[in-house]
Amino acid sequence: MSGVVDLAAVKAAQEAKAKAEQARAEAARKGGGTGAVSPADLVIDVDEAGFEREVLQRSTEVPVVIDFWAEWCEPCKQLSPVLERLAVEYNGRFLLAKIDVDANQMLMQQFGIQGIPAVFAVVAGQALPLFQGAAGEAQIRQTLDQLVQVAEQRFGLTGLVVDPEAEPGGAGRTAEARPAGPHDALLDAAVQALDAGDLPGAIQAYKNVLAEEPGNTEAKLGLAQAELLQRVRDMDPRQVRRDAAEKPNDAAAQIAAADLDLAGGHVEDAFGRLIDTVSRTKGDDREAARSRLVEMFDVVGAEDPRVVAARRALARALF
Repeated sequence: MSGVVDLAAVKAAQEAKAKAEQARAEAARKGGGTGAVSPADLVIDVDEAGFEREVLQRSTEVPVVIDFWAEWCEPCKQLSPVLERLAVEYNGRFLLAKIDVDANQMLMQQFGIQGIPAVFAVVAGQALPLFQGAAGEAQIRQTLDQLVQVAEQRFGLTGLVVDPEAEPGGAGRTAEARPAGPHDALLDAAVQALDAGDLPGAIQAYKNVLAEEPGNTEAKLGLAQAELLQRVRDMDPRQVRRDAAEKPNDAAAQIAAADLDLAGGHVEDAFGRLIDTVSRTKGDDREAARSRLVEMFDVVGAEDPRVVAARRALARALF
């Protein structure tokens, strides 16, 4: 769910979060979203006509998981009941939207779906693929856990309020909106600095937040990404690649090449390069490679499967 690391990626989560909060505030101003939903409202059928209202707009309140299915699809008949059951079990932390691809070909094309079942999510208006084909319940739960965590931490989406006594078809409301924190202005300043191409200014703004709130996930992620961009901005990619190829045991050359790998979205290449460097070097060089790899874990996100696998590989290389 981390994507390619660039300026747009750094800003996207914060901008989407702001839009989601604005949409929730507007709904509250208009008197919308005043009642809790029933468990039956957590699974809905969606068509092309209602997609914007039921998926895009609702995704500013709650993560929307989309199940693309068809009546003739046998794997769909195994997957869909699991998703429906989990939607109720997760108690409003996500909304399940079921789309029949035979009746909604345009949506299937817009999402670039080549086969079904296919499961996507939309969070604060941003679509992302979750998995395609039949999947085990353990894998599905892990994916959903990551989704709701990202939705809450990066976009402030705490989900729907569910009341077993509520009448089906109720409008629903979100849980209490996240109040503005004392560091929101500094986070906004970081985004503005990124817009202006002022990476040092963005880095300092994130550091100011972390100085007072070391556990601020948004600032930690933003700082790691902004520092990466600062490191690679003035690099000569050809020279960096040449140095890395000619000096496989030079930690500094490998670290620079790994930064380029990560900035270009080649996450596993970056991780593998530094793990190999840790294995081949000693002393200060080894520690430099290890330290940079740990910094990269913050860029990608601790829950990302690639980070989990790389942590295990790093432990083997160290011990």
